[in-house]
Amino acid sequence: MIRYRGKKKVLEKVKELDAFPKVPEEYVDSTPVGGTFSIIAFLIILWLIYSEVSYYFDSNLVFKFLPDTDMDEKLRINIDITIAMPCSNIGADILDSTSQSVFGFGELQEEDTWFELSQEQQDAFDAVKYLNSYLREEYHSVWQLLWKKGHGSVRATIPARRNKPNRRPDACRLHGVLILNKVAGNFHITAGKSLHLPRGHIHLNMLFDDTPQNFSHRIHRLSFGSPANGIIYPLEGDEKITNDENMLYQYFVDVVPTDIDTTFESIKTYQYSVKELERPISHAKGSHGVPGVFFKYDMAALKIKVFQQRENLLTFMLRLFSVIGGIYIVIGFINTLVLTIRTQFIKRKGSEISTVRRTSSEPKSKLAQSNPLLITPELSVPLELIKQ
Repeated sequence: MIRYRGKKKVLEKVKELDAFPKVPEEYVDSTPVGGTFSIIAFLIILWLIYSEVSYYFDSNLVFKFLPDTDMDEKLRINIDITIAMPCSNIGADILDSTSQSVFGFGELQEEDTWFELSQEQQDAFDAVKYLNSYLREEYHSVWQLLWKKGHGSVRATIPARRNKPNRRPDACRLHGVLILNKVAGNFHITAGKSLHLPRGHIHLNMLFDDTPQNFSHRIHRLSFGSPANGIIYPLEGDEKITNDENMLYQYFVDVVPTDIDTTFESIKTYQYSVKELERPISHAKGSHGVPGVFFKYDMAALKIKVFQQRENLLTFMLRLFSVIGGIYIVIGFINTLVLTIRTQFIKRKGSEISTVRRTSSEPKSKLAQSNPLLITPELSVPLELIKQ
């Protein structure tokens, strides 16, 4: 048992008791240096918190290849093409690998128009053409931006013609959406209307002699599936103009199913790559074939799954707190170092000043011996008053 025999009361002694360590005064007193470092640390921590949170929500994209087992799905194809021939002279059709016409799943609309665009239409088409061409060439440097932000301006439609030319239409616009079987097929546009047969079809122009034809064309839209961010459709904005008759244009399209699961969208769509070939048809020169525009597409056996991969929330919080603590410790260390240097500098300067004052006070001490009235330097009495 502890007994207290002092003069003070026990209650007063307990009040004076302090069991906690004292904080050094240099950490308690506010200084300009400490305030400056506090503001700097606060700004750095805010910037790092913003960066870490942005990085967490803007996570990495992962591309994974998987076997495509969804063979019962339907293939949607979006078409908008202008051919430099009247609609009455051409026919469009699609055949798939099952040798059946698939126009039962949809129908393309034919619209008589003029192949030469107005200035407003030409500017819009040139913009789409330039942008799509740029994206194809610079895809390796902007692919992250495309997948996360998209490029909807590429799919901008051509504005309607305000002033119609004073002549008969010389072109045909084919546009619409078809729902096809998910198998290889051939979409083609040739001269003459198509006649469907039990095992295929035939174009009526094949029954007649060769006639001059112009298959210059402009592709406004050719895509598979629903539009999605990050996917570039290589043929959109493509234009082929020729003065040669009986030209054959062939596009070999490889369609790849793509499943997208990101923060802003979760869809199943398709992307494709294309190879093209063009040559004139001349039976007299041994170049056989049928003039027209042919799109031969085939389905890939593998599909691509695109998704965003984020780190664990606990890992993110631990890293965020460690960053904040690290900045606080580093700034505190720098603050202590600067205060120490500042204190040593002030002490050194103070000692130098006191030495100078002590040196300058020696002649005054000799003067004090000769004049007893000036004994102490602390007396700041004017000499005129002393003389009086």
